[in-house]
Amino acid sequence: MSDFQLSQMEKETEEMLRVRYLNDENAVFRRTGTGFLSLKIGEEFYPRVVVVRMFPFSDRDEFISVRTAEERSREIGIVEKMSGVSRETAEMLEEQLTLRYFTPVIKKIIKIKDEYGFAYWNVVTDHGACNFTIRMGGNSVIHLSDARILIMDIDENRFEIPDINELTPAERKKLDLFL
Repeated sequence: MSDFQLSQMEKETEEMLRVRYLNDENAVFRRTGTGFLSLKIGEEFYPRVVVVRMFPFSDRDEFISVRTAEERSREIGIVEKMSGVSRETAEMLEEQLTLRYFTPVIKKIIKIKDEYGFAYWNVVTDHGACNFTIRMGGNSVIHLSDARILIMDIDENRFEIPDINELTPAERKKLDLFL
């Protein structure tokens, strides 16, 4: 391996391992005209960034990863705590996180039909009636706790049942296949 390739690999590795915390002193977030976020850090400018919760179930408002927007994104930095940035910045970040983690809560299960390796759900959520399909036997139903379930449909939309114990006995029986 040539010295150039080795030094390039070392530089890329060092960059990947570096953790840069973003705050109001070193980062400026702005809304773009198309509803996304841009970021300026010193002389660096990112016309579009995406934000991801590093711990979406346990620490929703801490450790927000700010990443480049391309398919093979890379981390630019981390907002350690939403309470550590200005109200305006926190609102912009929260808007983006709400879009990314849109997860309707299932309030009522009307019907679940199992057919040919798929389950067809007919439910009522906190955003209205909904039909969706999941693959059977995969990781479509994730148990977050004894009572909390996250469901991922074939289009990667998420739905949540915060507490299966709040469902009627008939609704819980429809879930037997997944519990």
